[in-house]
Amino acid sequence: MRLTATRRRAALATTAAALALTTTGCLGSSDDGGGGGESSGGDDGTVEILATTDPLVFDGLKAKIEQEAEAAGIDVTMERVDNINQLILTRIQAGDPPDIAVIPQPGVIKQIVDRGEGVELTDDIVPADSIADMTPGTLEAGQIDGTQYGLMISMNVKSLVFYNKQAWEKAGYEAPETLDDLAALTQQIKSDGGTPWCFGIESGTATGWPATDWFEDLIMRYGGADVYNQWVTNEVKFDSDVVRQAADFLETNVLDDDNVPGGRDSIASVAFGDAEDTMWDDDPGCWMLKQGNFIVSADFMPQEVVDNVDERIGVFGFPPAESGGENPVMGGGDLATLLQDNEDSRAMMEILADVDLGTEAAPESSFISPHTEFDTSLYPSDLTRQIADVAYQADPFLFDGSDLMPGEVGAGSFWKEMTAWISEQQDLDTTLKNIDDSWPSS
Repeated sequence: MRLTATRRRAALATTAAALALTTTGCLGSSDDGGGGGESSGGDDGTVEILATTDPLVFDGLKAKIEQEAEAAGIDVTMERVDNINQLILTRIQAGDPPDIAVIPQPGVIKQIVDRGEGVELTDDIVPADSIADMTPGTLEAGQIDGTQYGLMISMNVKSLVFYNKQAWEKAGYEAPETLDDLAALTQQIKSDGGTPWCFGIESGTATGWPATDWFEDLIMRYGGADVYNQWVTNEVKFDSDVVRQAADFLETNVLDDDNVPGGRDSIASVAFGDAEDTMWDDDPGCWMLKQGNFIVSADFMPQEVVDNVDERIGVFGFPPAESGGENPVMGGGDLATLLQDNEDSRAMMEILADVDLGTEAAPESSFISPHTEFDTSLYPSDLTRQIADVAYQADPFLFDGSDLMPGEVGAGSFWKEMTAWISEQQDLDTTLKNIDDSWPSS
């Protein structure tokens, strides 16, 4: 059965709120300075860990962490909180940080470091051999000016395209190897009488964010990792050739007439979690959905599909610009950050860095390990193993750009202006200029 309308709206609202978390929280001024201290969280001999991961992922990680802590003779408390970004910054300002915070936004870690807080993860805290197998790019996600302050312990993958496996195989379609192949496949589906793309960007106050994912994936492919990173930091402007190239691909292959159910005018009013509703029909109403791995859930897909993922759901990685060329993968993840420097908290960071951290979480949740040597047989399905492999083959893994941009842009003008452009309320020139003009001066 499909979700009731009430439950689905609640699921969409909850996920939208999680996806909309950005680096907009800020600290007030502080005269304390200094790095992570040896007070507060460690005073009572208990290591306090706060996290905001998906509930099922959290339960599995907590079970493993408590097992390892007990074996090491460490007292630990681990709590899941909803708005960790704001909470951590508030507690730091109050002089009461936890020992370790698991944070989903690198920008928040930067705010912590900019205030003189946070503990550098040197080799004596996180041994080099324990992180030697990390997916390329995941270590960099936790670095501030080249210094390691965050360590990814779970990974989300966004450079994915899902499809109805049974209908796809019947039609004889094959996964594209390049962006040109993807464009050709789009036209083939259209020629065969199908509607190529499932696409909706409505998400309440976060409306527009799915469009930013399209731009991020295209920009990192057309420009490469270096240009992508420059774009994220405003060294490359929105009004630039690479961004216009991304817009052209999207406009030609997704927004063009008959490429989306209901046409371009429907996109802004279709909830992102409802976009694939008709993809599971025997005669799919749309054939491809670009979305992150979180979408494989009964909160968004029919229960019978989720219960039979390996038979019903196919997936391929968003392809590179050229065959054999740079093949970056966009995603996110949860970064463990050490805020209290004491013997037990250091020992806990070493536990968090271990390749086996996710052995309890993987079988029962959407957990994907950033370690390429993780035992993938523990993942609950072949689909999850395929998704993980997309990330493990990354060249490199790049963090979601809108999560790295200032909140005024990444969770503000970028969402808003993309929505206006897709809805044809304004042209591309105006859209790009408006986003550039919104960038904070400092």
